[in-house]
Formats: sequence, structure tokens, C-alpha cells
Amino acid sequence: MASLGVAQQQIGRFAVNMAPYRATRLIDRWNALSLATQFLLAGGLFSLSAMIVVGISVTSQIEAAVTRNSASTTALYVDSVIAPLLPEMRRSEVLEESVAHALDETLGQGALGTRLQSFKLWRSDGTILYSTDKKLTGKRFPPSDNLRTAFAGRMVSEFNKLDDPESQAERDSGLHLLEIYNPVLQPWSGEVVAVLEFDEIATEFEKNLQQALVRTWSDVAAVTAIFFLGLSAIVFRGSRTIRSQSRSLKQRIAELSDLLAQNRMLRLRVQRASQRATALNERYLRRIGADLHDGPAQLVALAALGIDSPVLADAATPAAARARELRAVKANLDDAMREIRNISKGLVLPHVENAELTEILGLAVRAHEERTGVKVMLSMTGGHTPLSPAAKICIFRFIQEALNNGFRHAGGAGQAVAKHFDGERVCIEVSDTGQGFDPKIVHPERLGLVGLRERVESLGGQFAVTSSQNGTVVKMVLNIAEMGQA
Repeated sequence: MASLGVAQQQIGRFAVNMAPYRATRLIDRWNALSLATQFLLAGGLFSLSAMIVVGISVTSQIEAAVTRNSASTTALYVDSVIAPLLPEMRRSEVLEESVAHALDETLGQGALGTRLQSFKLWRSDGTILYSTDKKLTGKRFPPSDNLRTAFAGRMVSEFNKLDDPESQAERDSGLHLLEIYNPVLQPWSGEVVAVLEFDEIATEFEKNLQQALVRTWSDVAAVTAIFFLGLSAIVFRGSRTIRSQSRSLKQRIAELSDLLAQNRMLRLRVQRASQRATALNERYLRRIGADLHDGPAQLVALAALGIDSPVLADAATPAAARARELRAVKANLDDAMREIRNISKGLVLPHVENAELTEILGLAVRAHEERTGVKVMLSMTGGHTPLSPAAKICIFRFIQEALNNGFRHAGGAGQAVAKHFDGERVCIEVSDTGQGFDPKIVHPERLGLVGLRERVESLGGQFAVTSSQNGTVVKMVLNIAEMGQA
């Protein structure tokens, strides 16, 4: 028994501990419902409760009013028929035989005989002076609340509430009766000297009352339904608006999240591009320095050595030898100047900002042909699309550097430039038919491809290199629409 008690205590504590958890789950499930569903459940329960309360209140008042009005009509009729038969009740303690006989005749025939199930005449002490049930005449009962109310001067009426001891016969009849207590007043003084109790057969009254109650409940239910449906329409409309705005807000949030993610990616790309641009600038400076050192500087050094040579310093040197030495010095200086011009020409950008795309391609190809003497095939398809100055500069430098790389590493074999449009994208391809290479093993110090990739991707474009034994293709793609939005 002790173990059973301990187990019951543990079960009780477990139930107590689980109660908050269950309440939390119910609250979560309720909050998970839509606004319209919550209104249907809560509003429906409230409307049903309000309808029941209002219906009960209204029907109770209607039943009381109908019962009172019907009882008043019957009491007035009975009083008009019975009152003339009664003697001076203030002095009479019992009814005379003639009065009782007259009451028997009056109550046993005519309208009263068919309407009344029973009739009693009460004295104030609870004695029944007269009754249609002769066994009750002369008996005394404790005054009921209804009897005391009637002796106080107010008529009392009840429907189907035959719970008094003297109403056994009426209960046994099984009929629906309207019980009425009507005070008998002294004509001159208005004093209540007796009370008439009669039970009217209320078959028609019950039918009318039921019809009134049904109509009342129908009206209350209809008004409640119309009210609830009207509110439901408003709530459903508001719920749809809220759902629509919620979906729109979620879509906006998703779009903003995507934009933020894109901005973060672009910021990272810009930062990486800036860092790589700084490193590339340093590499370009080192490259220019190396080109100047290995080219013009060496030639100028050779010219300086020629000027300081013994041939020119010795006055006895023949004129012909002196002239040859001077021609060699001049040739070195001319080569140095040519190298400097070539380097400068590669650094200086022609005026491409106001040129069309076809003109830019032609300028880049002609400059390469003039510098290298290699013939480049140029093909252009598609229409004319306005480009930003940055895009024009990027395309010119891309063609220039790609052709230089092809000339430097493939000897300029089969070099070609092609331009075409793919929707809102412009595509530029530079190709050759050289021996090719493996793009995966390009040394990072080689600035050509690295610089091209950085330049194209800094504008949001795409860069690709494909190479094989049959040649190399370098391709760039710029989205004109995205660049215009940017």
C-alpha cells in the first residue's frame, strides 16, 4: 500500500509538471491558426453563448408575459361570472348550500365547464371553502407562496407547475394546466377577502406559447447568424488582406535578403579586385621597368660604351673606322628610341570613349598589325549597342593584350578577332592556331591572362580560356543591361 501511495504521488507530481507544457502546446497551436480560423472558433463560441443567453432571457420574458396576459383574461372572465354568486366574504366563514349549488351548476356547464379543470375558493388561513373536488372542501393546508401573494392583492399565474399538496388530482390528470390565483376584493374597501384558484386547460395556450417560443428562437438565431456572418465577412476580408500583405512582405524580405547577399558578394569582389589591382599595378610597373632595363637601357648603355671606345678617343684612328663606330652608336640609339616608342605606344590609350564598338575593334587590330606585321582576321556580327566608356576601354585592352600574348607565345599564327551579340550580352573572342598550352599551369607572374581576367571580372563580365594543340581561344562576355543598371 505504501508503494502504491508513492506511485500515486509521483503520478500527481508528473501531471502537475506536465500541465504548463500542455498549456504551452495549446497556446502554440492556437497561435499557429490563421486569424480567420481563430475568429471562427472564438467568435462562433461567443455568438452561440450569447444567442443561448439572449434566447433564454427573451423567451422567459415572453412566456411570463403571455402567461400573465392569458391568466388576466381568464381571471377577468371567471371573476365576472363567479363574483356575483359569492356572498359577503368578509363576514362568511363557510359557504351556504345554495351558493355551493350555484357554483356547481355554473362550473359544470357552459364555457367554464369546458375551460376549467378545477376550481377552489380559499380563505386566508389556508382553508378551502369550496372545491370542485368535494374531498378537498373544508380542508386546511399551509398557505403556499402563491396563495400568500394573491392575498397580498396580486394575481399569480403559473404554467405546468402543480407542486402544491392540494393539486394531486390536477397532476394525476396529465393535462397541461394554467394555474391562476385571483384575489377576491371587497367592493367598497378593496380588501382581499378570498382567493379564487382555478386551473385552466391550456392546450391552445400551450400551442400558441410554443409557436411564440419557436419564432423567438428563430429570430434570435437569425439575428445572431446575420451578425456573425457579417463580422466573418469583414474578418475574412481582413485576413486575406493580411495574408496578401504578409506574402508580399516575405517576398520583399526575400528580395532584400538576396540583394544584401549580392551586395556582400559584390563588396567582397570589389575588395578582392582592388587588392588584385594593386598587386597587378606593382607587377605592371616591374614589367615596364624590366622592359626598359632589358631594351632601351641596354641599347643606351651600348651607345655609351661606343662613345667611350678607344676608336673615337684616339685621334689617330682612321676616319673610316671612326665613321663605322659612330654609325653603330647611332644605330643603338635609334633602336633604343624605337623600343621606347613601342613601349609608350602600348601604354597610351587611343580615343575610344566616343567611338563605336566596330571602330574600337578596328583600332585595336590595325595597331597590332602595324606593330607586328601580322595579319589579323576580323569578323563582326550583330547590331550596334551603346556601351559605357569602361566597357569600351575593357574591350580595347582585352583585344590588345590577347593579340600581344598570341604574338608572343604563338608567333601570331592564324590570329583572329570575332565579335557577336547574345541577347543583351556582347561576346569578344581572340584566337590563334598556335601550339597551345595548359591554362591550369599558367605561372601567376605572367600578367597577360591574369590581368585580362581581373579587368573583365571587375566589370561583372565573364572570362574564359580554352587551349589545345590546335590553338587557343580567349573569350570575354559583358552583360550590357547589368552594366547599364550599375
